[in-house]
Amino acid sequence: MTPFLGTQPRLSNGTNGTNGTNGTSDPNGTSDTKTDRPHRNTLLEGTQAALEHLLLRAKGQLPVECLAHIAKANFSTTNTSGPYYPSPLKQTEAISALKAVEAGIAAAIADLEDGPKERHIDVDMERASAFLFSTYLATVGGMDKFHPRVRTLLKDTDLLQAQSILYRRLSANLYETKNPGEYFHLHGSLEATKALNMVGLEGHRPDLAGYSECIRTIEDHVKQFTSDELEEMNWKIKQAGVTCLKWEDFQATEHGQLLIREPPWKLESLETDTPPSPFPCKPSRAPKPQILSGIRVIELCRIIAGPAMGRGLAEYGADVIKVTSPNLSDVPFFQVDGNLGKHTTDLNLRNTDDRKVFEELLMSADVILDGYRPGALTRLGYGPLQILELTKHRQRGIVYVAENCFGHVGPWSSRPGWQQIADCVTGVAWAQGFGMGLNEPVVPPFPMSDYGTGCMGTIVTLVGLYKRAQHGGSYYGTTSLCQYDIFLLQLGLYDQSLVNQLREQHDKEFFELRHHDSVDEVGKRALKSMRRTHPELFEERHMQDCFSKGFNADVRTVRPVVNIEGTWNGFLRTSRPNGSDRPTWDYWELDDDMLTQ
Repeated sequence: MTPFLGTQPRLSNGTNGTNGTNGTSDPNGTSDTKTDRPHRNTLLEGTQAALEHLLLRAKGQLPVECLAHIAKANFSTTNTSGPYYPSPLKQTEAISALKAVEAGIAAAIADLEDGPKERHIDVDMERASAFLFSTYLATVGGMDKFHPRVRTLLKDTDLLQAQSILYRRLSANLYETKNPGEYFHLHGSLEATKALNMVGLEGHRPDLAGYSECIRTIEDHVKQFTSDELEEMNWKIKQAGVTCLKWEDFQATEHGQLLIREPPWKLESLETDTPPSPFPCKPSRAPKPQILSGIRVIELCRIIAGPAMGRGLAEYGADVIKVTSPNLSDVPFFQVDGNLGKHTTDLNLRNTDDRKVFEELLMSADVILDGYRPGALTRLGYGPLQILELTKHRQRGIVYVAENCFGHVGPWSSRPGWQQIADCVTGVAWAQGFGMGLNEPVVPPFPMSDYGTGCMGTIVTLVGLYKRAQHGGSYYGTTSLCQYDIFLLQLGLYDQSLVNQLREQHDKEFFELRHHDSVDEVGKRALKSMRRTHPELFEERHMQDCFSKGFNADVRTVRPVVNIEGTWNGFLRTSRPNGSDRPTWDYWELDDDMLTQ
């Protein structure tokens, strides 16, 4: 039985008489809907509540040895003024709780390696918050993702110009349908043409260059269809679009009801025949031992959520090789942050010679990370059971972890999707819109569910490695963007008085956004406002600089969130573009500038 099947109290937008008031949902589904009492400080209390809820939801999915470490985790913050983001969603609380769980498992692994002991764990809540928009804080050559010349330093992996041409980029956006008040998030993925053709538009329109003009043109075509019609067309051409639902509507769907019963992540046994495989405890060149030193990870992922899983493992010392196809697009700037600590190599897994190279890497891998569409790697012969068959002769188990958009159970589990799709289908976008005083959805600022899901993927991988070391066997871990959003929404929203306070504190320009404003525009305005209202998020102490040979420029990234006594979690090498390294487990360089904390 799930610990929580309650409904989220709806936030009044203050303009349209939306029913209900907002409070905090507890794990039993009850809610405090009083909005007239004084606001209590908020981030620390909210984080403790989020952690309690998370541990209840993840019951049975964590080794008992980590629970004492998690219980003693310290949350540090200089914040005394309330939430950071111009949003009613408890994002800081959610990610801080997840990072405490991640650190607790890491501490339990350290106990296996050098004996049980009390280990002070500190979760820096400013860095946890910065982690959720770390790609917006990253720079290469002093240029952020919005800088007009940053493309000169990036590898062009936008092979189909789905990112670099504004009209095509806006094929992935939220639009109103034929029915007033009904919204559909079109998503062209990394290709754009199919989604544009679906609503009767050409794949390329050189005559359309202006932001408002592109939005108006696409929305006019989307408005020719109802959401049901768009869903049917979308299904036929296997695109990632989705109708934008409210939380209560998502809970009423068959898929929502099934997924809400799932824990935020799940680990299942694939086989129990292989013997225990202790952690290598390979000598690390870091200032202190790293718990995953000697662990080998193959990352088969793109964009943010999947690479964030591998990034988390690299932070604990794992050797992570990100494998991408030279024939598949990836977002160029996301590699600045997402490839931190890794090696990257290009292999075409449809090519016989490249498959041989990949399978050589596989023979000594401990972990496989799968961030592609459900079933994609299985069709290539590299799904979890196929990997198990390929590696069975080596008598060492493997941990296979897959993240997707819709989860791994339910009728929508095979649908493709992205962060915006999960935020729209679960009700996150409607909650954001109501919190802005609108009667329409808005996709929240920053790819926060991507990073939150990446953290959950790191957690389930650590649990799998812990179980393999203790009990042997091989394991299959799963998580999803929708599962992160469910966890987030189950925490409830900030009460109305605090939301009103956020509206007063943040830039008026942010609250002038509408449903059809792009994630880039939402992110730009949020970032500008947060720099003014919360300069503590942008302090130098949170950032790390190192020269990258791959980018031939200095790279700046957010420092690690947690500190665990007796171990060192940090990156041994800086970032690089996709396809920068040879496909080998040898030649792991060390960047001295990365060794400071």
